[in-house]
Amino acid sequence: MRKFLYIILLVFYQFVNSQTSTKILPCYDLSNILKVEPTLLYKPHLDASKSFNVNILKNTSQVQKYINKGKFHTVKKTGKGYKVQKLEYSRPYLVSKAKATLEKIAARFSKETKGHTFTVSSITRTLEDQCRLRRVNSNASLGISSHNYGNSFDISYVRFNNKLQINPKMEAALEKVLKYYADAGRIFYIKERQQSCFHITVRNY
Repeated sequence: MRKFLYIILLVFYQFVNSQTSTKILPCYDLSNILKVEPTLLYKPHLDASKSFNVNILKNTSQVQKYINKGKFHTVKKTGKGYKVQKLEYSRPYLVSKAKATLEKIAARFSKETKGHTFTVSSITRTLEDQCRLRRVNSNASLGISSHNYGNSFDISYVRFNNKLQINPKMEAALEKVLKYYADAGRIFYIKERQQSCFHITVRNY
């Protein structure tokens, strides 16, 4: 009888332990992620991100913590000069300076193009979001991304006025605005060829 009870308890313990492990184990290895060295072009983006006193966002609960503290602010789906596409692998939150800078970039773009809009394609991502993204996009960052700190966003250069099509005139107008803010010391930006977007990181100016 004791042997039978022991077997039942052992099986129950293994079941509970396996369920707990499944819930706790993240889909990424943080130690390996931290080992990935950023490129010289990307390093300023990470340095700028770390200056906002936001820890690497690992999961939803950490994002919610910063929302509750008033550190993260919601990016509206539409605003003057911009629209946010449906976000499947990121979240519509930014630190206040990044949100304000996005709105200024959009307003300036709208003014210079007489009312046209660009599309924001990605905003804040957790490490768990990056795991999901890598399953469908092998080009997604293997290391830490500036999106993991709540002060970066991507703007598509092939989607203007909510239409997906190449538009050299609008693309040039958008880059002109980005260059203005980069020269003013407000942002860093990279033109990403594979993702057809400008990756923008707001500096803590």
